[in-house]
Amino acid sequence: MEEEKNENTEQEQPQSSTLIENATSAAERLEEANQKQEELLNRQEELMARQQLGGKADAGQEAEKPKEETAEDYAKRVMANDL
Repeated sequence: MEEEKNENTEQEQPQSSTLIENATSAAERLEEANQKQEELLNRQEELMARQQLGGKADAGQEAEKPKEETAEDYAKRVMANDL
């Protein structure tokens, strides 16, 4: 019976060590991915800040007014099923 227990513990050690190795490598990959994600986020924040600071001035410009549609144009659209 003791021999069976020894055999079981010997079989469990390689399994547990491979599980630990797999978990360690997965944790390392996650850390690398998190670091890359953080770098990308920092770059995105910087770009957004530059866009905000760059701005766009609409001073002195008039917004385009939509063209008023005549009854004749509306009738043509209705007949062509362009609604």
